[in-house]
Amino acid sequence: MTFTMNQFLLCFLLLVNVFTSVTNAQQNYSGNSALDCDNDDESGPSSAFLYICNGQDRYCQAFLIYKSQAPFNSVPSISALTSSNQAELARINNVTEHAKFPTGEEVIIPVNCSCLGQYCQANTTFRISSIHGTYYTIGTEAYQGLSTCSSLKRANPYSEYKLVPGIELKVPLRCACPTSYQTKSGTKYLLTYSISLGDNIPEISDRFNVSRKSINDANGLEEKQTIFPSTTILIPLPTVPSSSQTIIHKDQQLDSPPCEKYPKSNRSKRKLHEGVGIAAACSLLVLIIILFTVFMLNKRNDGVLQSGHERKKNYVLPEDLRVEIASFDQGLRLFTFEDIKKATQNFSSKNRINGSVYRGGFGGKILAVKRMRVDVSREVQLLKNINHFNLIKLQGVCENDGCFYLVFEYMTKRSLRDWIRNQNPDEIGCWTRRIQIALDVANGLHYLHSFTKPAYVHGDIKSSNVLLNNCLRAKIANFSLARAVVNETSSVALTNRVVGTRGYMAPEYIKTGQVTSKIDVYAFGVVLLELITGKEAIITQDRTEILLTETVVSVMEKENAEVELDSLIDTGLKCDNRAEFALRMVQLSVACLMEEPTKRPSMEEVVSVLSKIRADVLK
Repeated sequence: MTFTMNQFLLCFLLLVNVFTSVTNAQQNYSGNSALDCDNDDESGPSSAFLYICNGQDRYCQAFLIYKSQAPFNSVPSISALTSSNQAELARINNVTEHAKFPTGEEVIIPVNCSCLGQYCQANTTFRISSIHGTYYTIGTEAYQGLSTCSSLKRANPYSEYKLVPGIELKVPLRCACPTSYQTKSGTKYLLTYSISLGDNIPEISDRFNVSRKSINDANGLEEKQTIFPSTTILIPLPTVPSSSQTIIHKDQQLDSPPCEKYPKSNRSKRKLHEGVGIAAACSLLVLIIILFTVFMLNKRNDGVLQSGHERKKNYVLPEDLRVEIASFDQGLRLFTFEDIKKATQNFSSKNRINGSVYRGGFGGKILAVKRMRVDVSREVQLLKNINHFNLIKLQGVCENDGCFYLVFEYMTKRSLRDWIRNQNPDEIGCWTRRIQIALDVANGLHYLHSFTKPAYVHGDIKSSNVLLNNCLRAKIANFSLARAVVNETSSVALTNRVVGTRGYMAPEYIKTGQVTSKIDVYAFGVVLLELITGKEAIITQDRTEILLTETVVSVMEKENAEVELDSLIDTGLKCDNRAEFALRMVQLSVACLMEEPTKRPSMEEVVSVLSKIRADVLK
C-alpha cells in the first residue's frame, strides 16, 4: 500500500481540522457539568465554573440573554438582578425604563465583562429568598444558568447548608471577550445565551444572523452534540444585538423541577465514570480517524471528497427527559359552566378524584376541578397573589347558580395521605424522598408566613391537603381556612369559630381560638410524624383512638427512646439502616409540637434543619 501526495495531504488536513476546531474555540461548551455543585478546577481552569480568560482584551462590553420570569420581569427588576444600567437596558430592548416584559420574553442585558484571575465575569449581587434559597436554584433558576452553582459557592463564604433568606450573595455572571482570532474574523461582541427546552443551534444562528460554524467554533461544539437547558453558549456578533432578534419562549415555566435522581455513588466514583466516558470518546475519535484514513488510502481516484449529509440540528435533552410544562399566565381564566361540564364529562364518577374534586380535560391539558357551595372570593384573592412552587396553582374559576368551581393544576400522585396509605415499593425511596416532601411543605409554609403581604396562616395543614406531582414533589392545597395575621404578639387574631381537623390542631387554637403562624408549625409537626411512621394522625390501639402525637412524644420522653422509636418507624424507611435520621426527624417534629407556641421553631428554622438533614442523607 503506497501513499500519494494528495492522500497524505488529505490525512494531514483531517487531523489539522480536528485540532484547530479546539484551538479556535473561544471556550469549550461545559455541557451539563455546569449544573454540578461539586466542580473543581484543580487541574486547570474549567468552563463549568465560568468562561476562561482568553480574550484579546481583559475588559470588554458583553451581552446576556435572560428570559423574563416573575418576579424578574421588568426593566427595573432585571437591571437590579444583574447590576446592569437601567437606561441602557431599556434602550437596547426598545422599551421604557419601567416597562414590564411578557413571561418568557428574551431580554438583552448589557454588562461590563472583566477578566479577574483566570475567569471572565460580570459581577452582581442577589438577596436570598425562600423561593431561591440554594446555590443551585439561584444559579439555574433565578439566573437561568448565567451563573453556576460552583462559582457561587466559591464567591461566597457561606456553607451551602447555612443559606437563609435575607443574606446577600456575590454573583459572578458568565460573560467573555472575543479572542484575537474572533476579532480578526469580524466579531466585536460575545453574547451569553441561556439554553431553553427546544433550542437548537441552527435556529439560534438564523435568529442572530451568524453562521452555525462561528457558534460551534466559539463553543467547541461538535455537529451532533447535545445542548442542555440552564446551560449557556456564546454567540459571536459583528454588531450590537437588537430586540428584533429576540423571541418569547412559550410554556417555558416548569410545573416542577426534573425528577431528582438521588446519587448512589460518591464523588470519586462519579469522576471514574466521567474518566471512562472521556477515554471511550477519545478511543472512538481515534478509531474514526483511522477508518477514514484507511478509506482514503484505498480510494483509487484522486477526486475531491463529496459533500456529506446536511448537518443535523443540535437539540436539547431528548423527549423522555423533558419535564412537565405548565402555563405561567398570571391572570386567571374565567371558565364557563359548559367548559367545566365538558371537561369533567358532566362530573362523571370515573372523573372523580376525591370528594367534590374532579379530573378534567381542557384542550388536551388535565386540570383538577373543585366544586364548592361557599363564597370562595377570599380564597381566590389569596391564590391570585401567591406564586411559589410548593403552593398549588389556581388556573381559573367558574360560578354557576350559586355554586363555585375552582380549577387547579392537576397533581398526578394525589394526596400525601393517599400515597402513604398505598405506597408503591418502587417509590418509597427510603429517607431521601420523605425528607424532600417534608422540605417542600416547609418551604411552602415559610413562604406564606414570611414572604406574603400580609403574612398568611394556612390553618388546615394535614397530609390530605398536601398533594404530590409525578416527581413526588409536594404542594400545599386547600386554602379555604387561610387567614391574614398581622403579627405574632398578644394582638394576634382570635376566632370564636374553631375549625380544623382533629389530630392536627394546636392546643392554643382549640382552647382560645388563637391564630398565629405557630398553629401551622404544630400541624406540620404532625405531618412530619406521618412521614416518619407511615401512620395517620389518629391511630387505633386496643380499640381506642389515640393521637399519634401523644404516642410519639411519650416514647421520646423515655430513657430508651431510640430503641422504642424503631418500632414506630415506617417499615419502608428501614432500608437505609440509618437510625440517626429517624431520631433527628422525630426530634424536629417534637420541637414543632411544643405545648407553648413561642417555644416552637419558625418555619425558617425548620427549613434550615431539614436542609441539613437532607444534605447529610445525600452524602
